[in-house]
Amino acid sequence: MKTHEVYIKRSLQIAKNGLGTTRPNPMVGAVIVYNNIIIGEGYTSPCGGPHAEVNAINSVKDKSLLQQSTLYVTLEPCSHYGKTPPCSDVIIKHKIPEVVVGCVDDNPEVSGKGIAKLKASGCNVTVGVLEDECIAHHKRFFTYHNKKRPYIILKWAETKNGFIAPKTKHEQKPIWITNPYSRQLAHKWRAEEQAILVGTNTVIEDNPSLTVRDWTGENPIRVLLDKSLKIDKEFAVTNDKSDNIIIHGKSYIFPEADSNQKEWSINPPLNIGFSAGFYEIDWNKSNKIAHQICLGLTKWQINSIIIEGGAKTLQTFIDENLWDEARVFIGEAEFRDGVKAPIINGKIKSEQQILSDTLKIYTND
Repeated sequence: MKTHEVYIKRSLQIAKNGLGTTRPNPMVGAVIVYNNIIIGEGYTSPCGGPHAEVNAINSVKDKSLLQQSTLYVTLEPCSHYGKTPPCSDVIIKHKIPEVVVGCVDDNPEVSGKGIAKLKASGCNVTVGVLEDECIAHHKRFFTYHNKKRPYIILKWAETKNGFIAPKTKHEQKPIWITNPYSRQLAHKWRAEEQAILVGTNTVIEDNPSLTVRDWTGENPIRVLLDKSLKIDKEFAVTNDKSDNIIIHGKSYIFPEADSNQKEWSINPPLNIGFSAGFYEIDWNKSNKIAHQICLGLTKWQINSIIIEGGAKTLQTFIDENLWDEARVFIGEAEFRDGVKAPIINGKIKSEQQILSDTLKIYTND
């Protein structure tokens, strides 16, 4: 493996430390090398904190070495002011002579401007080292900026004979198809993504919390598809452990406001009894439901989301071809009859056993 690739690979490794905490910023990793020795490393802080390049520079004890070092970074250093100053300016300030970039940031606010600024200062810049790996790593960020929608992960569990749920239930709680280890992995995924989405029937039938309980991490924003506003404060999803967004079809919720506008309600409309944000869509456009949902999610600046179901909600996103990954658990249980699992066509990226369960991960190419 070439030297540049070794250190970009290391940058990718440490970048993963920011998974689930940096949004809406990308989770970038940076490494500083002096005479083939790593003297500094950093990854992106939670939003509002220093970026990876700054954290890497700050970790170097002897700053005089920076003038003879190479900075490796998974994504082009930013060139604009946001909540922090431009990383390219900090690199120039410390007179780092060489920068190796995994991939270009195609966010219009950056998009080559950071690289141009570095080159104009006399810095030697190499671009495109392990480019495919870096683009894949920043998939959430790129999907949000390029496709104007969140990175969408479909997730469900199905029985050995292809059912996602039994035909009838006697209790308002989930009927588990998978083992505890698979369920723990699903909670880990919740901590990694910005939001989680379910439909009204899932809330009414299972009464889920949609929080991270079997893992350590931040709870995702809960997005609830509730066409007729059936969900009220009696359901677990309305607790204060996370924010809620209700996607509905009632035009009279905010009669004096633009329904496409972000609206947090301190005094909830219609006395539903909990605080939430609301977004209205036209449910009559049956072939564009998922597209409308994605438009709303983008307005709320959601850059990644897990769609947990049920079957009708999942199939809606599949049929409108609005998904990037599908993570499907297949358990040992069988139902005599029930709700059929979604039908998906995609490339199987990986397949693994989690004790008695099989996990298949599909990608939408």
